[in-house]
Amino acid sequence: MIGFTTSRRFSARSLLCFFLFIAPAASTVRAEDRALQEATAFFGQVLHLEIGVPALVVAAVRGGEVAIEGFGERADGSGQEPDGRTLMRVGSITKAFAGQVLASLAADGTVGLADPLSNHLAWAKDGSDDSARAIRLIDLVTHSAGLPREVPHEPGSDEDPFSNITRAAFERWLGSEPLLFRPGSAVLYSNMGFDLLADALGSAAGTAYPDLLRERVTGPIGMNDTTFAPSGDQSDRILQGHGFEGEALPAVPTGDAIVGSGGLYSTAEDMALWLKWHLDRFGDDGADVRLIDHASYLYRDGLEMAFGMDESGRMDAIGLGWVVMMPRDDRPLILQKAGGLQGIFSYVAFEPTRGVGVFVAINRFDFAAAMAMTEAANDFIASLAPR
Repeated sequence: MIGFTTSRRFSARSLLCFFLFIAPAASTVRAEDRALQEATAFFGQVLHLEIGVPALVVAAVRGGEVAIEGFGERADGSGQEPDGRTLMRVGSITKAFAGQVLASLAADGTVGLADPLSNHLAWAKDGSDDSARAIRLIDLVTHSAGLPREVPHEPGSDEDPFSNITRAAFERWLGSEPLLFRPGSAVLYSNMGFDLLADALGSAAGTAYPDLLRERVTGPIGMNDTTFAPSGDQSDRILQGHGFEGEALPAVPTGDAIVGSGGLYSTAEDMALWLKWHLDRFGDDGADVRLIDHASYLYRDGLEMAFGMDESGRMDAIGLGWVVMMPRDDRPLILQKAGGLQGIFSYVAFEPTRGVGVFVAINRFDFAAAMAMTEAANDFIASLAPR
């Protein structure tokens, strides 16, 4: 029998390959918790074999202990396995970082969760429909502001595909188009909303958002490899992404407007540090921020619509960028966020009251593989923290 519970049926061939694969993964961060190390290695190896992606990295945290395993090849032809220091796009997981910045600014009174967006961005009208109430910061961070997924824009070049997603494009849309629904009445996944949120938070704090993120989140936690602009050394450690046909994808810029919704790079080691911060349930440092950040603010029940939120598990509520999954059967409460950018699918999830969290990433755009990854990660948490 497989040593962890999963609703996904792993193939006999994959299991046979696993038991014949006697060489341990070279890219390992070992935990003193030997059971966690064993479970993480088994989970990662079987998942990598089953979904057939070029590379997979997994970090697991339990009780303050960390185990990290890497499988496959970091870049085509490199001969190197990914490891805890391999740099990768985390895509929309960037949104959960924006939620934490909002929580930090709300905790010290710099902003209020119910502040209108226009309080912090003077140009940010609430859409051309006068009947729509003001968009608030809490509407942006819960995908309930009535904004489209992406601001309409002309496609950029292959070398700079996001170049036309700009603040000017946001301003044009808000000044000329009605909101898609009354803010707070429905949920529609929106990258545009989180980029507006980041701009507003930077304005409120009087500093550029990337600097604000470093000051409020990544710097204090010690996430030195989490950045929007990799250095030369960091670039040498990037996980190569692959497209839907398996083709290698280049590392392209995301621009200075896409900092709330995506654009971050990080590593499994940094993501483990971030998970440890979130799981420090009784720690004094950052306790007020965690209290705000981990709360549920908008529940599915009663919404007119909830679209684009269930790919990694059914959304029961939304926190500050977090998708909240209430306990069900043997699975505990989970806060989670998935991301996908330039051939990398990533997922972070944790159980805030049980001290358990998981980060996992794969390097090929394959929706079936991504859904298998998130389903397996949710089940892995249920195995590490059963109800």
